[in-house]
Formats: sequence, C-alpha cells, structure tokens
Amino acid sequence: MPLTRIKASVIIDGTLGTADIADDAVTTAKIADDAVTAALLANAINTDIATGVAALPKSGGAMTGAITTNSTFDGVDIATRDGTSAHKNEAQTFTAGQRGEITALTDASSIATNLALSNNFSVTLGGSRTLANPTNIVAGQSGSFFITQDGTGSRTLAYGSNFKFVGGTAPTLSTAAASVDRIDYIAKSSTIIHAVASLDVK
Repeated sequence: MPLTRIKASVIIDGTLGTADIADDAVTTAKIADDAVTAALLANAINTDIATGVAALPKSGGAMTGAITTNSTFDGVDIATRDGTSAHKNEAQTFTAGQRGEITALTDASSIATNLALSNNFSVTLGGSRTLANPTNIVAGQSGSFFITQDGTGSRTLAYGSNFKFVGGTAPTLSTAAASVDRIDYIAKSSTIIHAVASLDVK
C-alpha cells in the first residue's frame, strides 16, 4: 500500500527533530524556490555571529569573546578602545619598542622615493646622483635617508627642490669609499621637506 504524503500542516510542532532526518536527506532539489527567506535566517545567523566567532587568533592566544551585533569585542564597545589596541585618534603611551623598517631605494641617476611605503630609506650611490622629490609627501611624516658611498667613493648627491636645508645650502656628502651619511627629514607640507645631514657617521 503506497504511503500517503505527509503535509507539514499535520506534523505537530517539536515532533520532527534533526535526529529524525537522515544525513543528506534534505537536498537543494527538495527545497522549493523561495522557501528559505531572509527572515527565517536572520535570527540563526545573528546567533552564530554572536557565539561562534570565538577562536580568531590574536597575540597571546585565541580571542575569548565574540564579535556581536552591537559592535563589541570581549565585552568592550569597539568605539571605546580596549586599552591595549592602537588607535590613530587617541594619545597613547607605547610600553614596548616600536620601529619602522628601512626600505632600500633603487640606485639611479634620479633616485625615486615613495613616502607612502616607509619612513626610513637607504641607498648606495653608484655614481653622482639626485635624490628626487618624493611622491606621497604628507605633512608631519618624518624619518631618515641612509646614504652610502660605493667602493669607489667620491659620489655626489643633489636634491629635489622640495628638500630644504639650514641656510638654504645642501650638504656635501662624505666622499670616502663606503662612508655613510644620514639625512633626517620631516615634511612641513606636501611640497616642503625640512632636512638636516649627519656626515661621515662611523
């Protein structure tokens, strides 16, 4: 005798549980178009976000709290910093050493620098060069250029018009082979870089 189709309307609430449904029994083909709506998923997804994102890595171990719908992390409102994270719009005291990498520049007749990539730069001069005006100059950025003479030495360095030195006179670099000079700078504006040189540092 063929089984009569059981309609959802005759199933008592709570009598059909997950354990009663065989693995892979409910397939995409058996779900009617538009049967699963955004409204049906809303509560389940919100619950999962609030309780199931507890293992994201962070320094010192796994995250102990969840990212919830009210923008909190470990029970702290993200808008109010948690006391250990860096925030660009707050005065902060760092309790461990902070550093910026020294990015190597490509030696060329005109040496290009992109200040968006780093604060500190280095280059070994293979000939008489010009340190061209950097790109992406932003007021307040500061750092250093480490200038090294190659094994021949006697290389000169000119500077782009954005570089401004004390008294309006650019420094003359050390000329001995392998000698090192350092030019410290701070950007006053997007077109003006104040600079000072420390020569023959050894």
